Amino acid sequence: MIQIDYDPEIAAEHALELAEKGLTFMGVEVFNPAGLWMLLLRFAFNLLVCWIIIQFFYYRKSRRKDYYFTFMLFSVTVFLLLFLLQSIPMQIGFALGLFAIFGMIRYRTETVQIREMTYLFVVIGISVVNGLSMDVPHVSVIVANLFFILATWLFESNKFLKHTSTKIVLYEKIALVHPAKYAEMIADLKERTGLDIIKVEVGHIDFLRDAAYLKVYYKAESDEINTIDSITRF
Repeated sequence: MIQIDYDPEIAAEHALELAEKGLTFMGVEVFNPAGLWMLLLRFAFNLLVCWIIIQFFYYRKSRRKDYYFTFMLFSVTVFLLLFLLQSIPMQIGFALGLFAIFGMIRYRTETVQIREMTYLFVVIGISVVNGLSMDVPHVSVIVANLFFILATWLFESNKFLKHTSTKIVLYEKIALVHPAKYAEMIADLKERTGLDIIKVEVGHIDFLRDAAYLKVYYKAESDEINTIDSITRF
């Protein structure tokens, strides 16, 4: 008969060591409660901040569901990519590489406008900050995200920057393009377009066809962005 000595202290230390290591499979930890909770909380917070900016600042004016979809998925993808790869020693270089890649984006079917590209960089920047700031105090991360929201609200607000819309007009009354008849030209444009025109810039003048391109600045009746203001032909 074999007698086995049982030491409770050694058993307790062994159990504590196993609990700290957790269950592993092929050398990789299967379940980490603390890491999972951190992922869920950070993901929800990042998604909330990006949704507030896109929903209440971008979509309220543009009404573009295609870019709404693009911005939100960019946020999810960049955050998860950086959060799950944070242990790899290429954090900063990888994040800057994302900015460089997306800075050269140009869709074949449509040129991305400056406003859409700006919001795309904002969404990427927020996701990078939230995905790589594991060692940063939570209060600092929250304040940084609030700065993103505050800055977007400030520069989108009409109280800080007066929104002025523009249109490209092909104008056939070339005699009124003369600087001496500037007021008469604006009066004619107001009557024909019904717009509250602020100023007009004269662009290309074609004397052979008696026409000129004008850039008309006017006060829009709503804050919505017109995406075809600058289109002169199909």
